[in-house]
Amino acid sequence: MSSSDDSQCWKSDALRQTVAAAIASDPRAWNSLVERFTPLVSSVLRRYRLSESDSADASQNVWLALVRNLKNIREPAALPGWIASTTKNEALHVLSARRRTEPVDPQADSRLDIVEHVEMDAGMIRRERHRALRTGLHELRPEHQELLRLLISEPALSYHQISRQLGIPIGSIGPTRARCLRKLQSTEALRDLAS
Repeated sequence: MSSSDDSQCWKSDALRQTVAAAIASDPRAWNSLVERFTPLVSSVLRRYRLSESDSADASQNVWLALVRNLKNIREPAALPGWIASTTKNEALHVLSARRRTEPVDPQADSRLDIVEHVEMDAGMIRRERHRALRTGLHELRPEHQELLRLLISEPALSYHQISRQLGIPIGSIGPTRARCLRKLQSTEALRDLAS
């Protein structure tokens, strides 16, 4: 084994031990990880030309993510790659948020005096309701789906026709419809629509 292989092995073992200690909440191990990988975080953030405050926020979010996820990293040797990709994601998140916001001077910008009443597009609302109903309907048993479809079919069918088509007694159509509608209302799709 060459001396560079020895050095690489030692680095890998040292990283493994430091990660294990950090998982066990050793503050010195955490400080060691932060000290060791801060240059990596900084170099990734520099590529995105973030402001100093945005870089500081992104960097802080990387370390918070590491605190939450370190125990889930199975191979400590993968930590530099994880840190680099997490840093990249944080930088992209900051850039995306920056594009969505536009700083304004509340004293000078007259746009803040205008109150816009945006009307929801009735067609969009109708399409969303239909989508939720279709999705919810698919959560019901096939025979309940068919009963509800027949009850709203055009032209309207009589209970006698529905009874004959489904092979169920006329007297059970109303109570079954009520149960189906309760189940439909409790489907995830319709609960999401109501929230």
